[in-house]
Amino acid sequence: MKGYSINLLTGGDIMAKTNSSSKIIIIILVLVLLLLIGLSLNLGKVNLFQLDTETRYNILINIRLPRIILGVVIGVALSVSGAVLQSLLNNPLADSYTLGISSGAAFGACLAIYLNTVLHIFIPIKLTAVIFSILVLYIVLKIAGTSRRITTTNLVLSGIIVGSTCQAGISFLKSLANENAVAMIYWLMGSLASKNITEAGIITVIVICGVGIYYKFSKELNILTLGRREALLVGVDYDRINKLLMIVCTVMIAACVSLCGIIGFVGLVVPHLTRLLVGADNRKIIPLSSLMGAILLLTADTLSRSIFKYELPVGVITTIMGGPFFCYIFINRNKKVN
Repeated sequence: MKGYSINLLTGGDIMAKTNSSSKIIIIILVLVLLLLIGLSLNLGKVNLFQLDTETRYNILINIRLPRIILGVVIGVALSVSGAVLQSLLNNPLADSYTLGISSGAAFGACLAIYLNTVLHIFIPIKLTAVIFSILVLYIVLKIAGTSRRITTTNLVLSGIIVGSTCQAGISFLKSLANENAVAMIYWLMGSLASKNITEAGIITVIVICGVGIYYKFSKELNILTLGRREALLVGVDYDRINKLLMIVCTVMIAACVSLCGIIGFVGLVVPHLTRLLVGADNRKIIPLSSLMGAILLLTADTLSRSIFKYELPVGVITTIMGGPFFCYIFINRNKKVN
């Protein structure tokens, strides 16, 4: 009994140290994010200190501030949604592409661009992207649930099938659009440019609500990773929470994609980095992924508009940054397993 008490005390000490280290990491990341926001406001092609007050105000409020807000908010949405999907599907390679959500939103946006530019039929790009992403999730869930029980394997396979179909549809639209395909290609590369403060405010509200729901169910999400049977044994409604979190993921990702296009690797790389720091507890992963995703995307956008002679789409920067890094993580994980 004495030995058992010592073990409990040791376990409590370890837990306390883990929580303390997580708080320290969060504080450091918050400070880094605040510093980065300050730098982003001042960095750019134009030197604000050489401009008159009115011009400086217009650039800060109407151009740079919306981009900074979107960089933070969309970084949060993509990274946390990636972490949640990886836990739900129990698949470290899962992200919004796995379920076809991003592909559905991209197809909807490209369809709207095609109708607007080629056929001159005006359809809102953002609304079409959201509708198609939700439609894709519905189709994926229907296909995966044909046996009346949705499994991880069925979801992944259904997502790949529907996502590939959407990608084929995008290629078909680009070939039909001919010279007008430039608008589709640029949109697909992802960009935070030319957005206003109202759009940034709307997406901020959506993401705050979504992340709040994620965090509320973070404890249940830990249990869901054990599997459907284990979750039901401890009284967790696996199917209801699974569908709820997937719908929240879909709405958040669709809103981000409809506004800024495809921004890859954020939802794939950031959750891996977070787990290396704090382990697999989603109660820690969700807040840390939020901060790291915001830092990553804001850094990429600041680099894209300040370093290069011509502004690059931020989706290109995140892929350049994330691709090699993810390969490094993947190779190291395989070495440890072997």
